[in-house]
Amino acid sequence: MLFMTLRIALRALSRNKLRAFLTMLGIIIGVGAVIAMVAIGEGAKATIRSQIASLGTNVLIVLPGTSVQGGVRTGFGGVNTLVDGDARAMMRELPAVAFASPALRRNEQVVAGNLNWMTLTQGVAPEFQQIRDWQIADGRFLHDGDVESAAKVAVIGETVVRQLFGNDDPIDAVMRIRNIPFRVVGILAPKGQTSQGTDQDDTIMIPYTTMQKRLMRVRFVQSIVVSAINAERVQEAQEQIAGLLRQRHRIAPDREDDFYIRNLSDIAEAASSSARVMAVLLGTVASISLLVGGIGIMNIMLVSVTERTREIGIRMAVGARSKDIMLQFLVEAVVMAATGGMIGILLGIGSSELLNQWAQWPTYISPTIVAIAFFFSGAVGVFFGFYPARKAANLDPIDALRYE
Repeated sequence: MLFMTLRIALRALSRNKLRAFLTMLGIIIGVGAVIAMVAIGEGAKATIRSQIASLGTNVLIVLPGTSVQGGVRTGFGGVNTLVDGDARAMMRELPAVAFASPALRRNEQVVAGNLNWMTLTQGVAPEFQQIRDWQIADGRFLHDGDVESAAKVAVIGETVVRQLFGNDDPIDAVMRIRNIPFRVVGILAPKGQTSQGTDQDDTIMIPYTTMQKRLMRVRFVQSIVVSAINAERVQEAQEQIAGLLRQRHRIAPDREDDFYIRNLSDIAEAASSSARVMAVLLGTVASISLLVGGIGIMNIMLVSVTERTREIGIRMAVGARSKDIMLQFLVEAVVMAATGGMIGILLGIGSSELLNQWAQWPTYISPTIVAIAFFFSGAVGVFFGFYPARKAANLDPIDALRYE
């Protein structure tokens, strides 16, 4: 019975192919837009998550506090309050802290052979590799002996390798920073750009003690990068760090902190939340097209009922029941909506891939969204086709046969 009804519906739709296609167009555009917009939103969220993950796992950054000069407060780092002993105390005394590394950074002109390159030079401890979860492509990372002896060794990023050494192997090669020779002991695995467009691979890492004694001639550190035991203990680690530093820096209870702790988890959550809102907004706007498409189906089905009133009367006269008539028109509406939904899915997937390939815009096609879009298009057919189908089923057979 249902198969026969489907055949009749397809035959009826094939009589006006152009009208049926134009009716489906609203559903096609709606479903395609929903899938494409959600794919863009999901791609943005995935990109943000990967970029935040590239900054390290469960990371906290401790910065020096502010200072007041002539009634004017400076920004964070206005006064030097952190030392490497603070980082060692964190690892030694705080149960929620896994790793801590002092950090200093400044841009330096680096020379290798007849080539030179301005890059970010960072002074760090061996623990920095675990905090940033940064793999080594070749050679090794810094070790405790390098820090203790303030060794003139360096680990360099992929961009620095390309700019200073080209296709040559840089391991054990010598480069000069401020005329001080440094031996390359390792190459960092590429990490790519941050969300702000900063090239993470354009960097050189040397022992922080070397940075202090040979390049900057200071005793303090510019920041301390900390990794909590796990994501659940980040807040606990932040509280423990604050308590330890207040104690070590002898800060009275009524005085404000001379340091600031930045929680990257909060930044990641805020960025993910923004991307989530964008995805919902894009999906909602695109869903309006589905509503318009559904209204188009209802309009055409009402026209079809009027045009086929005499046909309905003949079918009723030869024994068709009201529910048979209703099912026929309902199936026609669902077929149009479902067919439009399938074409829209292909259109959405294709446009998402084009955006990915041509515009380098990250997209992610979720199978769940594809399934929801298809079933939703069918539901639109049922919802907007119900009234015309009910109107057709309630026609009086005698009046329908007299209709001209």
